Amino acid sequence: MENAAAGRQVFNQKRVGLFLLDHIMEVFLIALIVGLTFGAHGFMTWDNWMNILRSNSLRGVIALGMTMVIIAGQIDLSIGSTVALAGVIVARSCRDLTPLGVDINLAAVIGMVLSLAVAVLFGWMHGSLVHRAGMPSFIITLASKFGLYGLAAIISGGYPIANQFPDWFNQIGGGRVGGQDGVPIAAIILIVAFLIVLFIMNNTTTGRATYAVGGNPESARLSGINVGKTIVFALVIVQVMAVISGFMTSGQVMAGSYSFGFGWELDVIAAVIIGGTSFLGGIGTVWGTLLGIVFMGVITNGMTLLNFDIYTQYIVRAVIMALAVLVSSYRAKVKA
Repeated sequence: MENAAAGRQVFNQKRVGLFLLDHIMEVFLIALIVGLTFGAHGFMTWDNWMNILRSNSLRGVIALGMTMVIIAGQIDLSIGSTVALAGVIVARSCRDLTPLGVDINLAAVIGMVLSLAVAVLFGWMHGSLVHRAGMPSFIITLASKFGLYGLAAIISGGYPIANQFPDWFNQIGGGRVGGQDGVPIAAIILIVAFLIVLFIMNNTTTGRATYAVGGNPESARLSGINVGKTIVFALVIVQVMAVISGFMTSGQVMAGSYSFGFGWELDVIAAVIIGGTSFLGGIGTVWGTLLGIVFMGVITNGMTLLNFDIYTQYIVRAVIMALAVLVSSYRAKVKA
């Protein structure tokens, strides 16, 4: 009887430990929010939280798409340049087509459609080269990063294209629902994107195939899963998300520039990894990424309110990312 009781106690302790490991991000986030509420003046206010959501929605939308890519065992380093390209294409379209008699609203829509078409093309190209040519996605997308950056610079002429968008386009990134103190439209777009990606990953065969391909591509192929199609789909989705972020970014500052989004890749990947997605593929959740986005936003905002200099903030974020990887590795070993 004593041995049985001791066994149950050990079993229950292990269950509690695994539960805490699975929800460690929630625990850290709650602790961080409580600490900043008492330690940082102005943190727990409506305006501050709306600013956190608005500023982190731009990278957050991309992080949701990147979650699919990393779960599939791939990576996309070109998303920052896609953000810039989307903005300059729309800005150039509005600037050059309106003098020809095209309505500015139609010109903006044409630019948006062209941006999405380019994103789909590059996503398809990345996926096809990975699957058919056996090229690493790291190398392919790194090349695209600089190629798209150069293309954005050429289209914009090397200078920002400002004040060319119709008012409704500017509202995508800078508008609010409910007036000046309302909810940022960018935050609403983030939540809608979250729900869409969550549905795909949890309720569709494509989502389940993404986990299988990232876990073991050969086993997935032998199980009848179209590995190439799954990889292409994930890489197209993240490019589309980057374009949407490009619309939001350019609308927020009312300009298109080739410099927008450059270097965002690491922030996006950090949010995904901190959210519990394994860099090796096959493991991760969309909910975890959303928590990672909020966590990164809260800690950056908190350090700003506490007057941390920007260099210290970089060090803190690096330490957090390293700890997240260690926790993820430890969790995988414990569950093995």
